[in-house]
Amino acid sequence: MTDLLNALFHAVAYALVGGAMLVAAYYVLDLATPGHLGTHLRGVDENGMESVHAHSRSAGVVTSAWLLSNAAVLFTAIWTNGETSLGWALGWTVAFGVVGIVLNTIMFFAIEAITPGSLRTIVTEPGPVRPLAYVAASVAVSVGAIVCASIA
Repeated sequence: MTDLLNALFHAVAYALVGGAMLVAAYYVLDLATPGHLGTHLRGVDENGMESVHAHSRSAGVVTSAWLLSNAAVLFTAIWTNGETSLGWALGWTVAFGVVGIVLNTIMFFAIEAITPGSLRTIVTEPGPVRPLAYVAASVAVSVGAIVCASIA
């Protein structure tokens, strides 16, 4: 019974730390894009009304890939260090979570620097998904895979 309770405690600790890291990742992307990211995802127009014509599908694609990338890093850090003490495993999770967020941010701005136009603006424009958003999403997932490989 104590093993079960210990495992449940660890699961809750990992979920809380992982959830906090994903919230941090979301807010970093929010800071990197103009306006409030949630507004672009929900489709709030200039009058504060929600509208299907005001939401940015590109923002949805990039945000989803960004969170998936960072979740994969957190998963890999937990999976590979779960046998160590909880403190060390949580430390690894936070450390690699921060690395994933930082590298995704650097690559986001690198893509913006090497492509024409403003990636930050393109990602938040209402309407259909823009091709550059797919590129940014692919790079985010790739960064996550690379960080995962470095952990494992």
